[in-house]
Amino acid sequence: MLRARRLTALALLCALGVVAGCAAEAPVTATRTPAPSASPMPSPTAVDPAVQAVAEMTTAERAASVVMGHIPTTDAAALHDYMAAGYGGFILMGANIPATQEQLRAVTAALVTDTTLPPLIAIDQEGGVVSRLPWDDFASPRQLQALPVADTRTAFDRRAALVADIGANVNFGIVADVPADPASFISSRALGTDPESAGDRVAAAVEGEKGHVASTIKHFPGHGAAPGDSHHGIPSTAMTLEQWRASDAVPFVAGIDADGELLMFGHLAYTSVDAAPASLSARWHEIARDELGFDGVMVTDDLGMLSSSGVEAYRDPVANAVTALVAGNDLVLMVAGSTATTAPHMVDGIVRAVDDGTLPAARLQDAAERVMALRLALARD
Repeated sequence: MLRARRLTALALLCALGVVAGCAAEAPVTATRTPAPSASPMPSPTAVDPAVQAVAEMTTAERAASVVMGHIPTTDAAALHDYMAAGYGGFILMGANIPATQEQLRAVTAALVTDTTLPPLIAIDQEGGVVSRLPWDDFASPRQLQALPVADTRTAFDRRAALVADIGANVNFGIVADVPADPASFISSRALGTDPESAGDRVAAAVEGEKGHVASTIKHFPGHGAAPGDSHHGIPSTAMTLEQWRASDAVPFVAGIDADGELLMFGHLAYTSVDAAPASLSARWHEIARDELGFDGVMVTDDLGMLSSSGVEAYRDPVANAVTALVAGNDLVLMVAGSTATTAPHMVDGIVRAVDDGTLPAARLQDAAERVMALRLALARD
């Protein structure tokens, strides 16, 4: 390419007579100078389809598109009516899983109201302790900790194929946390017991899921250093950013470098970096985007966990959703305590936040474009 550029430049200089000896001297003859031709029309710039789609949305439609909701039912009509509101995604939980794979495919089919633009249909299919699909008998994360890295790739290839087969297109299944305490709630769900082994297996899991579903790396920036369970409170640690970069960051970097499509932010606080939970922290989102180079979809962990943490400031899931979007999340997830009215209230709250300036319209637009880009990419696959 460099040689071609040099040749092109040389030809141009020859044509201008700047470089001597480019060609044999020709006899001088009288010629008519041709009339200048019209300037060629510039080629039209291709419009990014995600940008175009979001540009045509109202604020309310954009707000709905960044909400991943949930209602606990297998009733196809109820699910279809729920998703007709235009939510960007739906998460399948235990109450959405019928007895057979065929029945589950009917559930996921009901969630699709526009076949040209399916929603993000997610599931927590880690294997082992967290497994929504009872027919998943592949190696669990705890087993994979002691097996060769290639076994992780194989297990997640097969696991992701099961997820895709039932009609889901996103797996919230790759735990990148490094448990400091074997008794931690995350210990049996982690893929490695130290940063390096976890990083190797996280990358292998992402590689295994390629071609099946979009991969999610969780729970950024990592539960390992923060004792406690975020289902019942907000775990915290005084670990510094420098210490984190050398340890708990390693598996997340590996997953990002392997091109994981989503990064899930945990409800845990590294108090030396930010007193707020990472899911609501602009600083942690900045670190993920600017330092680690993640350019995919940032999603919160279940905001229902945060609102039931016992911390009064986080009791309102609608306020949490707005704060999460302001911080940099692109998709807000709501599960615990979610009813058919929860997601509509979140959408209304997001719209109000844009109207009163709490949530910049450009931030909502950026979030909606990122979610839309992933939906379009999955629709093409």
